[in-house]
Amino acid sequence: MRSMHEVALAGGQPTRGRYGVGVRADEWAAELAAWAIDPDILAAAPESPYTLPPELFRAHHGHGSGPPSPLLDLAREALPAGGSVLDVGAGAGASSLPLVPPAARLVAVDGQPSMLAEVVRLATERGVDLMTHHGRWPDVAGEVETCDVVVCGHVFYNVPDLPAFAAALTAHARHRVVAELHDTHPWVDLGPLWTHFHGQPRPAGPTADLAVAVLSEAGISPSSLEWERPAPDLAGPLGPAYISFTRRRLCLPADREPEVAALLLARPQVPRRTHVLWWDG
Repeated sequence: MRSMHEVALAGGQPTRGRYGVGVRADEWAAELAAWAIDPDILAAAPESPYTLPPELFRAHHGHGSGPPSPLLDLAREALPAGGSVLDVGAGAGASSLPLVPPAARLVAVDGQPSMLAEVVRLATERGVDLMTHHGRWPDVAGEVETCDVVVCGHVFYNVPDLPAFAAALTAHARHRVVAELHDTHPWVDLGPLWTHFHGQPRPAGPTADLAVAVLSEAGISPSSLEWERPAPDLAGPLGPAYISFTRRRLCLPADREPEVAALLLARPQVPRRTHVLWWDG
């Protein structure tokens, strides 16, 4: 899915009622827009800071990265035997592939071709019935079938128009929608590093609490639980990929990677508070 940085609202502050729902939706959109990268820094970046590495997202929900997310159990509760799962912003399928079984069919939507290629590869290895759709949600929602359960892992912070996004999730779920997001924008932790390299402060929001307020304002009343996702293991096999990903997100060239690594290794790695939300389809 295309990053909110690429679709950030021009000028930062949206017009009141832009998304036709209410003030919390406007607040959400404005806080996402504040993350737009300085055009000069972005133009000088040798690689896009928005391209996601499939190998990290393959490991994201229970593929060797600590305990699995509660998202999976909450999805299984609502899945009939032989049912179907729609994974919006599927990445490498970490929020949906572990649901087979009881699911017998997966539908994956993502805006990054390399992610869809990875989920196809993994599904083929496991003999999973998979349909993919390339594009942004809800732009492609009209092409996508309704499924028993819809999952959406770590996508909300990419979505300026959260009410429309969530409404399309709901419309495609027969039984349940389950979504996961960090308690604050995932780039907040990069703030000190961004200041170190670029001398610019970064925003502190939006938050999962604001996301819940936006959903409530739009007529959705999600249940919620919190858990702690383990910190990335920088000394483990995925450590180099994580460091490289961080360097790209900082819009730095490859020759700055040792400096990024030293700064990351010097600071405590702490678990990340994460929220799982669910509601009826």
